[in-house]
Amino acid sequence: MKKNIKIGIVVNDVEKTLDINESTILMTAIEAINRGHKVYFMGVGDLSYDREERVCASAAYVNGKKYDSMGEYLEAIKELPKEKYTRFCVSELDILLLRNDPSLEPPERAWARSIVLDFGMLATKHGVIVLNSPGGLSKSSNKLYLQHFPEEIRPRTIITRNGDELRNFFDEQKKVVLKPLSGSEGRNVFLVHGKEASNMDQMFEAVSRDGYVIAQEYLSEVENGDTRIFLMNGEPLMKEGVYAAFKRIKKGNDIRNNISAGGKPRKAKITPEMHRIIDIIKPRLIQDGMFLVGLDLVGDKLIEINVYCPGGFANIEKVTGINFASSVVDALERKVEYRGYYKGKFDNNQMATL
Repeated sequence: MKKNIKIGIVVNDVEKTLDINESTILMTAIEAINRGHKVYFMGVGDLSYDREERVCASAAYVNGKKYDSMGEYLEAIKELPKEKYTRFCVSELDILLLRNDPSLEPPERAWARSIVLDFGMLATKHGVIVLNSPGGLSKSSNKLYLQHFPEEIRPRTIITRNGDELRNFFDEQKKVVLKPLSGSEGRNVFLVHGKEASNMDQMFEAVSRDGYVIAQEYLSEVENGDTRIFLMNGEPLMKEGVYAAFKRIKKGNDIRNNISAGGKPRKAKITPEMHRIIDIIKPRLIQDGMFLVGLDLVGDKLIEINVYCPGGFANIEKVTGINFASSVVDALERKVEYRGYYKGKFDNNQMATL
């Protein structure tokens, strides 16, 4: 591809929340920069709407050299003072990647949880390709999105703030997992069974403090870990015949397999049951303009769809030796080419998964 493209990436806060754990987006940014593209990182609070009816931003821009590691690139971004951020119109971008996680925003930043979707929608009017599509993200602002998919591929679930309903569900299942409707990285996740049932009220109170509670049937296969697999444009992301996937194995007696909770990455085996789940959910993901998502699978069940900022590229590279960021940048380049060929013939949702 001859044309160098401009890519904007929105995170919660460049200075405070962007770190080495954001491997998927950092590796993608480095791949794009090393190909000669321009990459701009901005926080939610760095966006604005000016009197000319344009979405503008103040962004960290540290192009000018090739980067060999996430640490080197991240250090360059962190060392850039705010007064040296680049001011520009978002309409100047070719691609805008929405990689902020609303569940990480504290109560005092409640304003930051959904405003990015509004700015993203405005950017699409100027021809910017916004990924994942803000229209789709607005439907998936929390784990309730999973309930839009067929019941046969997901665990039995209730979502409630009523303790009696939770108790009745537990009496039926005998073993349940409690987690917040809005949350990530395995925070406030509890397994309730046996003697732990006496502490259910305290667990429910802890999880419900910030909103609704999800109670799911316990899947015994989770003892052997869960599998994170990436889908791009509705299809499993593959390179050199290898899936962008890894298995997460929990640490000790912790029920969480999340890497952030001490889980260990291992090579993943993609089973026919997993392929069936992917085939079933594919039409909905394409309809919602979900360019890049991470699925969490246990046995023949889908337990979570990560649509905002799915992580894991560093762990996948660790277990497979393959950097999948190059495939993502290939796809971004193709989308910009398609936009040039068809000039507005496809809306943003369609462009997202072309």
